[in-house]
Amino acid sequence: MKYTLLTKEQFENLHHEFAVFLASQQIDAKEWKKIKADKSAVALEEMQLFSDMVWEDVLTKVHYLEHFSAQHLNLFKCEADKIYRIYIKINISEIDLTTNQGLDWLINHLKEEGLEIFSGSKVYESERNEDIFKLIEKGSIITSGKLYDIINQLIA
Repeated sequence: MKYTLLTKEQFENLHHEFAVFLASQQIDAKEWKKIKADKSAVALEEMQLFSDMVWEDVLTKVHYLEHFSAQHLNLFKCEADKIYRIYIKINISEIDLTTNQGLDWLINHLKEEGLEIFSGSKVYESERNEDIFKLIEKGSIITSGKLYDIINQLIA
């Protein structure tokens, strides 16, 4: 398996898509119940295949990721062959980047002391989607990229 198995909730939310996937494998609802009951390894294999297919589709569409903590901010722009990163560390304990007030403060005080800002880019270590998946597993979330674009313009 390339990624991780979808959760029960994710499978429930993708019930129709999973049914279409099974149909493409010539497996109808009756056959699926029989496979789940009698051939759990085959059922798991089908679920893994579907999970990888879903993850691959989602990851291919990712363009921006964000990872926040109270004092650290990682913003990523994911292009076809390279990933761009803006990293900000705040050395002011009163500011919490996980709040709207903290982000507002950051945007208005990017040039002040007490901030460490790094920006750079690198080619992917493995496949693009695998690298993006690793960032998601570490807590990054998929975003629209608005914050990346704002901060990138302010530090340029």
